[in-house]
Amino acid sequence: MTDDVFIQLSIFVNNEPGSLASMAKTLKECDINLKAFNIAESSGFGVFRAIVDDPEEAYEKLKARNLIVRKTELIAVAVNDAPGGLFSAAKVLGDAGINIEYGYAHKNKTEPLIFLRVDDPVAAVEAFKKAGMKTVTAKEL
Repeated sequence: MTDDVFIQLSIFVNNEPGSLASMAKTLKECDINLKAFNIAESSGFGVFRAIVDDPEEAYEKLKARNLIVRKTELIAVAVNDAPGGLFSAAKVLGDAGINIEYGYAHKNKTEPLIFLRVDDPVAAVEAFKKAGMKTVTAKEL
């Protein structure tokens, strides 16, 4: 794994009133700082995907609190803040034969980013670099 591939936490939350607040309270109590997040829903539960300051430490703290949490590899790529930003990233990966499982966007202090879960993160980083696109490390967030 390279620095351009980093860890995202996926926290499973019941899909009912108050569950997100309860989980967010746990994040606060564990002193876990969110850099970006996405909430996806499914039948009966939600998945809270989070980019945090220290994913390994956060993972251990959340497991100790009996939350169901998983670690997944993620990449981030900078895109233009204009129509076609998503297209440029999706085309690079499509042309390289890399599948995008899911993604979400975030605008940091300097540029829009797209976080992507792909089937081959190392190859995706290489494809973006070859295309002249900037990938972002967790330290740069």
